[in-house]
Amino acid sequence: MESDARGPHWTVVESGIGALLLAATDTGLVTVAFHARPAVCEAVLEGLRSRLGAEPVHAPDSARLAEPVRQLGAYFAGTLREFGLPLDWSLSSGFSREVLRELASGVPYGTVVGYGGLAARVGQPGAAQAVGAAMGSNPLPVVVPCHRVVGGDGGLGGFGGGLETKRRLLELEGVLPQPLF
Repeated sequence: MESDARGPHWTVVESGIGALLLAATDTGLVTVAFHARPAVCEAVLEGLRSRLGAEPVHAPDSARLAEPVRQLGAYFAGTLREFGLPLDWSLSSGFSREVLRELASGVPYGTVVGYGGLAARVGQPGAAQAVGAAMGSNPLPVVVPCHRVVGGDGGLGGFGGGLETKRRLLELEGVLPQPLF
């Protein structure tokens, strides 16, 4: 059982956009997964097993998860605008990690950036499509705010959690008006 103690701790929490699976290692938050239904949870946990080489441990009361759960709750309640969590970047690398780190530090609450603009910020102005791929591989959505990256034409672009989820996150942050009905 000792290897289990070293594996990522995980839980599922409700949020303003539905159930989220959160997983954290000793280093920090490693995964946020949308739509945490049983089949999604099993796929995410299998990915963690294979990529981290350790068995994920269901630990809803884990000290590793307490602060991520608290901060996400505050974010969805509208009282937190900037996450202050240790992050475990081990599920991203290379260009994707560089782009995600820039996104996390350089695109604040209530603002958006285009795919091309984010590419330019990391010194690759022609890499808008590669930025899109990096957003699609983001293991830490919401906390690393890929919902704040939009199309150059002003459209929402894509989103791993679905466009309705992206719209709701941008509404929460005041970027988009809430629908009247």
